[in-house]
Amino acid sequence: MAFALPVWIAVQEELLSYGAVDSESPSCFDDFDDEGLFRMFHLTRPCIAFITDTIRIRMKKVALKKLSVDAMLMVTLNYYAHGVSSSVIHQKLGLTQNDCLAIICTVSGVIAGMADQFISFPLTRNARANIAFKIEKCCGIPDALGVLAAAHFKIRASPYEKDTFRSFVNTLGYTSVVSQVICDSDGNILSVEKCCVGSTCEQDLWDSSFKGREMENELHGQYWVIGGRGYLLSKHVLTPVSKPSNDEETRFNQAHTKIHNVMRTTLGSMKRRFRCLMQLGFAQEGSLDKKSNIIKACSVLHNISKKFSVPPPPVVGKIEHLHRGKQHSEQVEINSEALKARQELINCNFSVASSRQDPVSDGVKEEDL
Repeated sequence: MAFALPVWIAVQEELLSYGAVDSESPSCFDDFDDEGLFRMFHLTRPCIAFITDTIRIRMKKVALKKLSVDAMLMVTLNYYAHGVSSSVIHQKLGLTQNDCLAIICTVSGVIAGMADQFISFPLTRNARANIAFKIEKCCGIPDALGVLAAAHFKIRASPYEKDTFRSFVNTLGYTSVVSQVICDSDGNILSVEKCCVGSTCEQDLWDSSFKGREMENELHGQYWVIGGRGYLLSKHVLTPVSKPSNDEETRFNQAHTKIHNVMRTTLGSMKRRFRCLMQLGFAQEGSLDKKSNIIKACSVLHNISKKFSVPPPPVVGKIEHLHRGKQHSEQVEINSEALKARQELINCNFSVASSRQDPVSDGVKEEDL
């Protein structure tokens, strides 16, 4: 999982030390039955109770006088689930639209601040080995710590500000912001950082990211992250072979596609549960912090919901494909050591003698995540 048992023990100890966990105290969520709760928030009662208890101690200083923490969380979770604030919630709590916007902004900042606790890249030898083992079992590619992708989230931008508008237009032709995401083979978010205009290319995101610098400086050892065609092959970013010339390279590309589909399915599941990510509203180039907080907050809640085995809502439409990324306009010289390392990996793991067909041929289904 993205966070281990000690994290949960630490959270519970912190809650208990503040006297925050009180099963007898009433909550505004109690007004909903289990079915209604899931319909309004796309989360289950135990999951919501954990989230509420976890953020309560962090919001003692920011809670509005007229609203409880539970009520503020209700407004925010409802917006995350549907992308709009429900009139039922407005009327129930006596709030205006502006009240809701202020509450969502405040709570999103608090939940995003929990990312260090609930979104964790593997830092110990055992944690790295465990994630690498699961990825290899899934697709046959060894020594990988996660799947790397640029996740695009639609926004609105003013077409009257032409330069700004163009900066938000991505390779698929619509306006978006983009964040760098790394997940494991189970669909847990291991890292989410940056929030840039949609025209930002994957390689630039990686080069300027904390995780990119850590990996390339070998702070995480001799491991890969598995990236798509928008990235340059490096000692720590494993990309597919652009023009496979034999069966071994073809099998490797199939395995690469399989594990990369886990990211596609993970982001699809997140956008189904948190439909606010389908359209984040108006954005300005110089002020993306609010969008970043919502993306990071939904990533935190995604990991928590997986820990509680909360099923995603039913599929509506098709899962959006990952962006293929900008093709490099000029011939870029690839690190010869990286090319050699990838070829050795392919020869050792995807030759006729050593290739394990089962991991590559198994499909990745959304219900598996």
